[in-house]
Amino acid sequence: MKATHYLSRELPAGLELLLELTTDLRWSWSHAADALWQTMDPDIWSQTRNPYVVLQNLSEERLQQLAQDPHFKQRLETTAQAREDYRRRPAWFGENYAQAGLRGVAYFSMEFGLGNALPLYAGGLGILAGDYLKAASDLGVPLVGIGLLYQEGYFRQSLDRAGWQQEVYPYNDPTMLPVVPVFSSAGNWLHVDANLPGRRVRFRIWQARVGRVTLYLLDSNDPLNSPADRGITNKLYGGSHEMRLLQEIALGVGGWRVVEALGLDIDICHLNEGHAAFAAIERARCYMDRHGVDFHQALWTTRAGNIFTTHTPVSAGFDRFPAELIFKYGQEYMAGLGLDFDALLALGRLDANDRREPFNMAYLAMRTCMKVNGVSQLHGEVSRELFNPLYPRWPRHDVPVDYVTNGVHVPSWDSLWADDLWTQAVDKQRWLAEPEPLSGAIERLTDERLWNFKGHERADLVTYARERHRRQLGYSGASAAELERAGDVLDPNILTLGFARRFAEYKRPNLLLHDEARLTRLLTNNDTPLQIIVAGKAHPQDDAGKCFIQHWARFAQRLEVRHRVVFLEDYDMALAQELVQGVDVWINTPRRPWEACGTSGMKVLANGGLNLSVLDGWWAEAYGDDVGWAVGDRENHNDSRHDGLEAEQLYRLLEEVVVPEFYRRDANGIPRAWTARMRASMARLAPQFSTNRMMREYVMRMYLPASEAYRLRSADEGRLGRSLCRWAERLRHHWQGIHFGNLVSERHDKRQRFEVQVYLGDILAEAVQVQLYAEQEGVSEASCALMQQGEPIPGSANGYVYRVEIDTEQAAADFTPRVVPHNDGARIPLELPLIKWFR
Repeated sequence: MKATHYLSRELPAGLELLLELTTDLRWSWSHAADALWQTMDPDIWSQTRNPYVVLQNLSEERLQQLAQDPHFKQRLETTAQAREDYRRRPAWFGENYAQAGLRGVAYFSMEFGLGNALPLYAGGLGILAGDYLKAASDLGVPLVGIGLLYQEGYFRQSLDRAGWQQEVYPYNDPTMLPVVPVFSSAGNWLHVDANLPGRRVRFRIWQARVGRVTLYLLDSNDPLNSPADRGITNKLYGGSHEMRLLQEIALGVGGWRVVEALGLDIDICHLNEGHAAFAAIERARCYMDRHGVDFHQALWTTRAGNIFTTHTPVSAGFDRFPAELIFKYGQEYMAGLGLDFDALLALGRLDANDRREPFNMAYLAMRTCMKVNGVSQLHGEVSRELFNPLYPRWPRHDVPVDYVTNGVHVPSWDSLWADDLWTQAVDKQRWLAEPEPLSGAIERLTDERLWNFKGHERADLVTYARERHRRQLGYSGASAAELERAGDVLDPNILTLGFARRFAEYKRPNLLLHDEARLTRLLTNNDTPLQIIVAGKAHPQDDAGKCFIQHWARFAQRLEVRHRVVFLEDYDMALAQELVQGVDVWINTPRRPWEACGTSGMKVLANGGLNLSVLDGWWAEAYGDDVGWAVGDRENHNDSRHDGLEAEQLYRLLEEVVVPEFYRRDANGIPRAWTARMRASMARLAPQFSTNRMMREYVMRMYLPASEAYRLRSADEGRLGRSLCRWAERLRHHWQGIHFGNLVSERHDKRQRFEVQVYLGDILAEAVQVQLYAEQEGVSEASCALMQQGEPIPGSANGYVYRVEIDTEQAAADFTPRVVPHNDGARIPLELPLIKWFR
């Protein structure tokens, strides 16, 4: 297979390298080539920051001028050589795990936020996915992305004169995006098909280069499809429930068919949220066809290589579809799996016998993946609670959900000032190597160096915000006087807060407006003034979120604060980059524990910004009193009655701690306590909450163990996978035959001895474990001791005495024997959630 550039004209001799450079999105985080794009056309570059658009819009005359310019051609060759050096340079994965046997990872996501040049994202999930691909490129992880190429993507936002959100959906013209078609070896544009009722839908395949990584994108806008089917990949998260299901079929089923069509060597199928869970089903189906096994045997084999990352902190956030929709679009597909309708639905239901229960994509992902993780420590705990119903009678802490806390791709989010500071303190390759040395280097920076660098960043943000504010006023028909005043908003020397995110009720975006008079006093204090830049979108159907936006927009228009408050429209990656680079304090006020991770606050770390946030998501594990400030009490408050208390705490922190510390200066004009806090935050938190750390964790804790398990299960034509399937079927069939006899215990000093009779019926003793279990008050981890099989019970068939002796202060009545499945090749209870308790 090969990719062919979509550029519709020939480039002059000597400029051919421009095609490779402008279609490799590495330019979105490696800014060494910015001067090259600036030279080509300063106006288009400043407006779009997209070199592919710059190239597309150059006149033939300008191209010929550049082709004759020896300085430009030398810079072009130097840039191309730097890109080639990057691609060939030994990377972390190759240096450490080249012989580990991990051939490849297919990373599925409904959205990817790689930059405004490729607007295929709505919010945090997509930004995380984009940062993930960039980190994989930097660290040399053998990974490909799988997503959808949306014709319109997510909406763009403007506010009317009343402050009410308006949505527009500009068309994503593929010829103006840094993507290229993928062609087969036969020379035709590569397609994959999906069977839908009465027709076959074709998906064209595009690719985007992300450094060493490739992102493959499916596009239903093929002339051979019906008009309705051409719209499957129209809007991100747009349309009806039915359209959402079609998009998830496209991503999962179509996405795995891309893997097969390209012949990629993939061990790991990584589902970034449950949207792509059909990929696990399609992977099993392909295995069935190749190896002549049934679906359950194929799933037991392939599941070992599947990983599910959940980002949802509330069960209402899981995608659910009515059974009739699943039947409508899955009837033919089920026949190919050899499954009846109820068997397929059982994979996505809590109760397989409840015909009214919808099909849950998160449940499907849980049942078809070997490893599952949340995206912060707290979210891991929340997810174990959410998925506990799938493991009836299992204690919550046994629910098989791990966590890998998210991180951010620092080179995508640091300012030029921050890049220079980190480069001088460490080196240019700092985010490509071990993160540990970074902390010491930052700790050695002087207060003066830190304060000067932050001042430059704040000044740049104020300049940017003024211009963007003036531009949006112009779009709305503002008067000449209003446009002139836009140049006076904000002040580069004032403490600057940033608040930007999706405007949803649980994020409490208006907590700062709880007492407008109090906030106004903070903003307008002559001695210690404050200013705030606000941005964010509400879902098009979320009128409550739009009301929050309108509230901020109207507050910002008030005469007494309009020079201190700005609401910037159309929150996107470009605006986010400016905000996180320039603000002094980033504020986040979700209702705990509804923020799964919340990576926006991580983006300020390398830029010297500080966090003032609720102890939710990542901040719950990052917070220390020397690196920022915390709102809340580490308890969950799932109702609005607690909002007033936390608003009061937020105001008090600003009034009594944050603002005074910023303005408390020494004789040299430097706030020593503030810069000490900056230093601690940058040194300790920036490396820890980077994708550098996150990607390493996924490789070492998820990918390598899963790829080894997949190799073992698929070896010898899947012998182990088939064996495990038979083992599980036998246990399910005979599990109800297990029962207990007498339980006795004896204490000798601190030693407690337990003995229990267990009748296993038709289940072999080696297929189970008998464990002694006890929970301990005030301790998160339970006690679980393996009981040893002893002599047969006289007169029984397959009954044995099991014993264990333990050191414990607890009463014998606190301990309960239980029987659970056991097989060295299986993960329990994830793959077989059977359990039998003594009582």
